[in-house]
Amino acid sequence: MKALVTGGGGFLGRAIVQRLLARGDSVRIFARGEYPDMAAQGAEVLRGDVQDASAVAAACKGCDTVFHVAGRPGIARPYMLYHGPNVVGTETVLAGCRAHGIGRLIFTSSASVVFDGSDMEGVDESVPYPRHYEAYYPQSKAMAEQSVLAANSPALATVSIRPHLIWGPGDTQLLPRIIARAKTLRRIGPVDKKVDSTYVDDAADAHMLACDRLRPGSPIAGRAYFISQGEPRGVWELVNGILAAAGLPPVTRSVPRWAALAVGATLEAVHWLARLETEPRFTRFLVRELSTAHWFNIAAARRDLGYAPRVTVDEGLRRLSEWLRTADGMARLNSALKSQPA
Repeated sequence: MKALVTGGGGFLGRAIVQRLLARGDSVRIFARGEYPDMAAQGAEVLRGDVQDASAVAAACKGCDTVFHVAGRPGIARPYMLYHGPNVVGTETVLAGCRAHGIGRLIFTSSASVVFDGSDMEGVDESVPYPRHYEAYYPQSKAMAEQSVLAANSPALATVSIRPHLIWGPGDTQLLPRIIARAKTLRRIGPVDKKVDSTYVDDAADAHMLACDRLRPGSPIAGRAYFISQGEPRGVWELVNGILAAAGLPPVTRSVPRWAALAVGATLEAVHWLARLETEPRFTRFLVRELSTAHWFNIAAARRDLGYAPRVTVDEGLRRLSEWLRTADGMARLNSALKSQPA
């Protein structure tokens, strides 16, 4: 197989690339950085912007499978900062696939594409997209996912993988966000609502399983699948587990939900009035994420993909703790912390 991995230098992208290389596939990375360490492992690295249609088309040439992992994460930047990488970028990837006759596209989506701000307990893929989104990231990912699924055809088989809260060694998003806010974090509301999470190795395995089962007309073509550890935990239990892995004390103080929403609204207004492109430290969307249940039924992924999580949350936390005690782990964490909002 000749696979293109957009965002192949990122957290999840790296894990997918390493699996492809380990089994002898030919891998091309398309990303904004150079990633000489990935080139040393045998990947071809092309540098470019996923919104650049000609660059993406050139990257697609000669490939038969695309893993579209690239995208802009986050929760509270201006809309266009998400629309370009997530929506336009996905359209350029689809165009590149069509131009070069690529037969398979595995898209990295997010479980947040169906989050409507209320409790979601054990929902499956039949739950609809919400009418209104409270953040631009899930809105843009939902738009991209719908384009990918609509593009499924006899010529191009597509599938969407919806992991929730990917974490583990090498994490450049969830882990630094939690650690950067460790001293100011407060539990929100009186109940520790359960949420799903996805260890990075299992997220990568789900993409590989989807790839191996994806063909035009196959049962998984044109479908989306929730992915997680299948092990919902209280959101503050999970946050405190991550803090403990980093050698930090747990979050014990709490604030009422209404007060947290007021703070989030104020910080969002300040950023909007100042026209800042950085994220506020706190938003209303984040408050709702931290004070509602959101865990998902992964029976479809188990049945159709053969997906079976291999790393328990406790084992993942143990591995994370070990990684954070290494020089490489601390260096990469410190680098990620520099990009966190002040």
